[in-house]
Amino acid sequence: MSQQFAAVDVIRTKRDGGALSDAQIDWVIDAYTRGEVAEEQMSALAMAILLRGMTRAEISRWTRAMIASGSRLDFSGLPRPAVDKHSTGGVGDKVTLPLAPLVAACGAAVPQLSGRGLGHTGGTLDKLESVPGWRAALSLDEVDAQLRDVGAVICAATADLAPADRKLYALRDVTGTVEAVPLIASSIMSKKIAEGTRALVLDVKVGSGAFMKDLDLARELATTMVALGTDAGVETRALITDMSTPLGRTAGNALEVRESVEVLAGGGPADLVELTVVLAREMLDAVGIRDVDPADALRDGRAMDAWRRMIAAQGGDPDAELPTARHTHVVTAEADGVLSTVDALAVGVAAWRLGAGRARREEAVQAGAGVELHAVRGERVRAGQPLLTLHTDTPERFEWALQALEGGIAVGGGAAAVPLVRERITA
Repeated sequence: MSQQFAAVDVIRTKRDGGALSDAQIDWVIDAYTRGEVAEEQMSALAMAILLRGMTRAEISRWTRAMIASGSRLDFSGLPRPAVDKHSTGGVGDKVTLPLAPLVAACGAAVPQLSGRGLGHTGGTLDKLESVPGWRAALSLDEVDAQLRDVGAVICAATADLAPADRKLYALRDVTGTVEAVPLIASSIMSKKIAEGTRALVLDVKVGSGAFMKDLDLARELATTMVALGTDAGVETRALITDMSTPLGRTAGNALEVRESVEVLAGGGPADLVELTVVLAREMLDAVGIRDVDPADALRDGRAMDAWRRMIAAQGGDPDAELPTARHTHVVTAEADGVLSTVDALAVGVAAWRLGAGRARREEAVQAGAGVELHAVRGERVRAGQPLLTLHTDTPERFEWALQALEGGIAVGGGAAAVPLVRERITA
């Protein structure tokens, strides 16, 4: 970097409500990535950003600087248009699994670089690793070849993709600055823009099981990310979707893979099918493919064919039996009535405590652990009817999981309907 700054001066500028210049932003991101800016200094700047906010121009430049800290992929040479999807995470959010092969079956290329779960939200790679033989780590040449042959790939991101974000994310996690919308937006979008796709569809979750609990904050995040994508020349749009109750009827790893295969076979829970098709239509429309209905590709088997080829291309056996937990515990309804509450956070924490998730990144997960729902919110149930089945290899976890469900599952007189897709946001 040609221009040098004192980190404390950059901190003071934002602390006092000023806008950071392009040069200040470029310098501080580069210097922090190289270790020239100390962790405590970047912590102070992140807190100042949380409290003072950033302008659209600042967030855009911050995102560009994060991208510039590493390499950038380019899928423009593929024979089909490349489109990506990102979800902000939730409970039972297995949509990527059926969505990627579905969109590929309709003519687009889907390079889905995904991550692992932490806490109550599941990770796509953890789920797919329950398929015997499947591997997440691919070289860029392997990614390119699979996109040309199959049209879809779900794999781990390379380490040199926006390395500044990886370092800053870990810092935010321990300094109480995770909630800063400018930093959330730039964290997500730096990686997604660096992936090099022509278009991006964002699924911003809102509700108890989501990162964003409040609709106004979810809208702010979605609008900010759409603006960042637009500024970078990527066709970007967002859906704000409900995460007050789990998506589908499972939360876990192998449990969610099994349910995803049901969707690809033309069945599956109505809400999961609905969101998968809605997102597929948005992705296809974003790259100009408007003469194909993804719902047809689910019905006629094309999506299932793409799934099988995608799994096999990464060493997995699409016909293999998925792992199952050694122990189960059934939770039943205590009275007749309507299942009025199935809280997403409660179910997600229960699944995590059963072994489906991790508290630290280095921890292993149980492939078969999780929660299976036998009834959904708004459904009439009778006393003694099974509501949930808990799955784990370690039965001593049952009591801990049941504690998480206290107050999160309730039978009452009724339940208000909540639309799955709350809002659609475009540039």
